[in-house]
Amino acid sequence: MSTHHGADAPGNADQDVIAVDADDNEQGLVNRLEAHTGDGVRHRAFTALVFDTDGNVLLAQRSPSKRLWNTFWDGTVASHPRQGETQKEATTQRLEEELGIEPDQYGDLRVTDKFEYKRYFENEGVEHEVCTVLKLTLTEPSLRPNPEEVAGLLWVPYERLHDHPEWYRQLRLCPWFEIAVRRDFD
Repeated sequence: MSTHHGADAPGNADQDVIAVDADDNEQGLVNRLEAHTGDGVRHRAFTALVFDTDGNVLLAQRSPSKRLWNTFWDGTVASHPRQGETQKEATTQRLEEELGIEPDQYGDLRVTDKFEYKRYFENEGVEHEVCTVLKLTLTEPSLRPNPEEVAGLLWVPYERLHDHPEWYRQLRLCPWFEIAVRRDFD
């Protein structure tokens, strides 16, 4: 299903994502750009929330070069697992690639939720994902952010973010992160 999309396509346009049904059962592979264009194709994704020992969550501002939700603030990392990769394996890899967080800095990576959502972004595309939420607590908080992925970092008190989301609206939070936070306290 992969197709070449030319010089104007994002750098990851030739990658595939895993198309899934509403129960997260694999339905095959679909080109990443195609999955995020038009009405989109439902596919597997994850968002991982990194906490410190004081209950603060690490927000990461998406790079300006991202096609969808560029410069919006996200839960720490969000992406798509590759075929044959578990959500935990994908999360571990993205934490290292985006923030330089190594597995020996945490020991409690766990899946805490899963939900489906669909959101359109301006005239650029769509997210239609079955999103798994993972959490972990850093025991050693050193970070080495990759500037191609992350434009900024911010530690935020997680309960305050949930209880008073209006205080954080100026940050323009990614929709999947807002859903994950809201569901976490329901």
